[in-house]
Amino acid sequence: MNLVYGIKDKPKFSQLLIFAFQQVLAILAATIAVPAIVGNGMSASAALFGAGVGTIVYQLFTKFRSPVFLGSSFVFIGPMAAAFGGAVSASAGFAGLIIGAVFAGLVYVVIALIVKFAGVKWIDKVMPPVVIGPTVALIGLSLAGAAINDVFSYGAKTSFGTSSYFVMNTTTWVSMICALVTLFVVVLASTFGKKMVKLVPFIIGILAGYAVAAIFTVCGIPVIDFSLFENLKIVAVPEFSFMEAMKGVKDIDGSYIATVAVAYIPVAFVVFAEHLADHKNLSTIIDQNLIEEPGLHRTLLGDGVGSIAGAFFGGCPNTTYGESVGCVAITRNASVITITTAAIMCLIISFFGPFVAFLDSIPGCVMGGVCITLYGFIAVSGLKMIQKVDLGQNKNLFVVASILIPGIGGMAMNIGNVYITTTACALILGIVTNLLLNKAKEE
Repeated sequence: MNLVYGIKDKPKFSQLLIFAFQQVLAILAATIAVPAIVGNGMSASAALFGAGVGTIVYQLFTKFRSPVFLGSSFVFIGPMAAAFGGAVSASAGFAGLIIGAVFAGLVYVVIALIVKFAGVKWIDKVMPPVVIGPTVALIGLSLAGAAINDVFSYGAKTSFGTSSYFVMNTTTWVSMICALVTLFVVVLASTFGKKMVKLVPFIIGILAGYAVAAIFTVCGIPVIDFSLFENLKIVAVPEFSFMEAMKGVKDIDGSYIATVAVAYIPVAFVVFAEHLADHKNLSTIIDQNLIEEPGLHRTLLGDGVGSIAGAFFGGCPNTTYGESVGCVAITRNASVITITTAAIMCLIISFFGPFVAFLDSIPGCVMGGVCITLYGFIAVSGLKMIQKVDLGQNKNLFVVASILIPGIGGMAMNIGNVYITTTACALILGIVTNLLLNKAKEE
């Protein structure tokens, strides 16, 4: 891919702020959704701050050579719920979040040390393009349902037998119209835009979708919740996790720590697979092998320590975001200073009520229109990885099939307190199939 801005390039300051804000918009919905799902008093603004901190830590460990943003990890929702569920008080639950993130981070540190001394050649043997390509594609495809649910976030859904569909009433049509306006503006700006327009299609698309949603709201169809702007404090300190955790330390015992460890540690091993897939994908997009430079050991350390730092403030362990990778791919802006500025912007925005309220007020249907392009680019990036793979060979065809079908079919497992995601299950099955067949003769 011909990049407009490479890793070391520095856009003009005025442009840099716009590019960085676009990255913030790309990662926003998922980052603040995790604390909303887990509940128990977790703060969206604190999670945004934690994502900013985690990203800066990641950039420090990777020597500012990997253009990706870290945000709240959905994979850890189960362990986070377990931390609250096993705690004697909400404050102790917040302490459990931080303890759990430390356990998960230490897993990354251990794997990073192994990679440092054992090298990365074994990774290419275990996960060649025929394995990693469909896995990356699956990451995008597995998010397709979430994107479409956002598109119809103000519509009604019903079931018919084993299928479900959206009932096209007034609110459903309005929701779809806002999403499609956003989608088409992003597509047109990215394809036909000149200079600056081509570099900020998401900002233009979101503003267009927001404007349409505002018109519908004024006309009596409440797409935007303007009540979020009422009784705002201009400056407000987020409710950081460590502040609440300090109150609950006295309620923690060895049994609770063991419960948290069992919930977090296995999941960290699962996330390693997704970490690797994201960095393989990003390497293809920017045409630089991040596994070798700055090195997988550095990206793992950055992700692990960044997760600990992020959870200290926001409660959520962080992970590299496919939305950020998709933003880099579509805008062709791989400037690391853009990512770092976006992280700093998250730190600042989290303290200002009006900005947080505006970000919270962006309708789900508008973000759904954006996510169609972001998730689609992730899927296409994975498919591009297997362009040179000979799928006429059964040994390759079966590897790809063993990843895509279980992945798209929703193969996920809950073993005790360990939740193995669909992507992780598909990747493991693909690795095993590849190891069984890689010595087969060419047909």
